This record gives sequence, C-alpha cells and structure tokens, in this order.
Amino acid sequence: MCGRFTLTSADGIGARFSTAEPNAGEAVEAGAGRYNIAPTQDVLTVRNEGGRRRARMMRWGLVPPWADDTRIGGRMINARAETLAERPSFRAAFRRRRCLIVADGFYEWAREGRSRTPMRFCLASGELFAFAGLWETWRRPDGTRLLSCAIVTTSANELIAPFHERMPVIIDADAESVWLDPDVEDAGALSALLTPYPSDRMTAYEVSKVVNSAAYDGPECILPVSRLV
Repeated sequence: MCGRFTLTSADGIGARFSTAEPNAGEAVEAGAGRYNIAPTQDVLTVRNEGGRRRARMMRWGLVPPWADDTRIGGRMINARAETLAERPSFRAAFRRRRCLIVADGFYEWAREGRSRTPMRFCLASGELFAFAGLWETWRRPDGTRLLSCAIVTTSANELIAPFHERMPVIIDADAESVWLDPDVEDAGALSALLTPYPSDRMTAYEVSKVVNSAAYDGPECILPVSRLV
C-alpha cells in the first residue's frame, strides 16, 4: 500500500522526466515542496500526450468515468498490480492511460500495539523516482473535467516487508518510456514492469510522528528522529 509520500523539491524534475513543454514549470512548482502528500490531494504526474511527456496535476484517488460522484476516489488511491487487467475500475486505464507519479520518498508505519511509528523510504541514491500510475478523466455535472490517478502496488520487498505486505511500484527509469507508451497494450509486457523495487537500492529511516496527521505538511516530516531530540 501507499498512503502518503513526498516530493520535497522542484529541482531537477523537468530534466529528469523530460517535461520541457510550456506548462511544465507551473505544474512542477505546484506539485513539489510537499512533505506529507495524502489521498484526495493533487499530485504531480507525467503522461504521454501525442508522443511528448507532459507534466500534469491530478487528484490522487482514481475516479472512473462511470462513477456517480468523486467520493469513490477516496477508496481507489491504490491499484493492485496482480488484478489490473481484470478489475473494471482499472482495466481500461491499464491498457491506455498510464502515467508516472513523481516522488522522492514515501511513508509506512511500524506498528506495536496502538503505537504507530512512521518510517520514510527513499532511493539510496537520494534521486527522484516515479511510481507506476493509472489515470482517468471524469466529467463533472457542469461539463468540466477532473483528472485523477491511482498508484499501482505490488508485494513488498525485503526492506518494506516488516512494515507492510505491499509497496508502491517504482518504475525503473529505463522502463518509464514503455509504461507511458499508449501503443503498448500487451498486459504481459506491462505486468513484467510491476515488480518490487530492489531493496538494496533503497534506504529507510524513522521520522517524527507529526507525519501521522495528514493535515501537517512541513519539513519536519522528513527529518530523522535523531535530529529532532
């Protein structure tokens, strides 16, 4: 599962994800500088539009075109990799509407009784990365469009397994173009990309419990606990 994540700086996003079109800077600035991104908030995504990568803000929590209202999105923040091709809510997006969701870390919690200790997971290199995402368009009653997305999850790797049985799919940089290509519809080829990210290429550390409140979004969220005492 992925229920919170971070994108703490706008530095390097355009170059890393090749989003050099005119609206990239505005979208990147809106999506970055975030320390505790929560469901139903807008998140920075990258998608293929006519062969070019474009940065777009989308609501986190996928709202299918057939939904009566947006509330369903709160229950559809994640999509299990193993069932994407079968689930009515995700199968069309899996075939044709895939995106990257830009991040530099995410949170899981160590549980002991009623205590929940937050942990932040990042790439060991400290680099930006992208979750595998799906997106959809929903028409509001007034005719305007809502773009929304979900993060694809898979089984946890060895680093994350002690905290949760699932983890977000981190798409390898070399595979991002395949994931974004709308002409690639082979479920087997796409599913082969949705594997646990190698644990030896990641790192984790304990952070402050201020993260436990989705209402709080400040730099203290990502500081190691040892630097808070």
